[in-house]
Amino acid sequence: MSTTDRHPGNFTGHRPGSRRLLVAGAGIASLALAVALKRTHGPALDVMLCDPGLNAGAARHRGRAYAVAAGPRRMFEQIDVWPRIEPAAEPMRRLVISDSRVGDPVRPVFLTFGDGTEARRDAGAEGEPFAHMVEAEPMVSALLDAAREAGVRLVAAGVRAAAPGPRASRVTLSDDSTEEVALVVAADGARSALREAAGIGWVGWSYPQSGIVATIQHARDHEGRAFEHFLPSGPFAILPLRAGGALGHRSSIVWTERSADVPALLGGDAAETLAEIERRFGPELGPIALEHGPSAHPLHLGIARSFRAPRLALLGDAAHVIHPLAGQGLNLGLAGAAALAEAVTGALRLGLDPGADAVLRDYEQARRFDSVAMAAATDGLNRLFSNDSLTLRLTRDLGLGLVDRMPGLKRFFIGRASALRGETPRLLRGEAL
Repeated sequence: MSTTDRHPGNFTGHRPGSRRLLVAGAGIASLALAVALKRTHGPALDVMLCDPGLNAGAARHRGRAYAVAAGPRRMFEQIDVWPRIEPAAEPMRRLVISDSRVGDPVRPVFLTFGDGTEARRDAGAEGEPFAHMVEAEPMVSALLDAAREAGVRLVAAGVRAAAPGPRASRVTLSDDSTEEVALVVAADGARSALREAAGIGWVGWSYPQSGIVATIQHARDHEGRAFEHFLPSGPFAILPLRAGGALGHRSSIVWTERSADVPALLGGDAAETLAEIERRFGPELGPIALEHGPSAHPLHLGIARSFRAPRLALLGDAAHVIHPLAGQGLNLGLAGAAALAEAVTGALRLGLDPGADAVLRDYEQARRFDSVAMAAATDGLNRLFSNDSLTLRLTRDLGLGLVDRMPGLKRFFIGRASALRGETPRLLRGEAL
């Protein structure tokens, strides 16, 4: 089936607006939302996903990788997508945190999260990694395939305007066609045009940092270990990927650097760029080579003043953008997708309007506090670690050392990172909607 096919075989024409939803943007969280809703409600709910870049498929996500926490992985299992993703997923079983300068001959380890079983012990099932590293391209490809099979209408067009009314929202697409739907989900990125058109404010700022991402091949096995080296300019993360490549093993790096220094660091030839990476990568994994990248992306923090407007719900980066140092941006988006799917499903099963203000208020209340808390936590950690103050270094290293000696506190942090603590949506608990 073509991604631009408006009327797949199981679609029988226009349905009442109360049984129709439109998702703007084909990111990982929005695709997961569409698949979850369509698998739950089948032909009773028409789900349309619009994105002008759909015909490019998953290839436009090449070179990126994400840490999928235990909770979102359970969501993928519940919507029957994880079996497609798992062959490309590498369990993250250990996290090693160090704090040093680039030229320091020794990188003292201040905090280690064991073998990754802490989250599983809290959930009552031993042995589950707290996260899996998955490259974006196979993950998006799996979600697109699942969406087609579930009957999601995939349309390669953008959303030009959405005019909410008392019973439905009238949506105009970039190809001049119109749709009437009960709810529009704005998942159109941090510069969301739908959020702006709805008059929802945005609070945030740009960091004087850029995130540099690349895929690295290396000679030694990472054994499922992730490394987070806190350097004065920002964290340098080495994240384990599935084996492969000429050197046999692979990792993704997320390198935070001062934006003003990026042209000098990446502006040379391939050998000079690799040398800069090697200085930060360290010798633990042996000789390295570049497989993909690097590419630099300015970093920002932002959160919408509201996650909703009349017949509009914000999802993913349209609702919140956080610093990547904790690798929680995607997991926040997937948690939002799980919460929105639960709110919409609850309304539909009661015969209520899924785009009603009360439904969207429930969704916002379920996700806003956690989103704000995570944004504040990542911002605070970045400010604490991205500097070369001797006083702050001593304070933070002492704090990391204390956490390392307190198993209960370590389990708490892992539980938060795994999305397995507090009030979590049913899908993140591995339960059906």
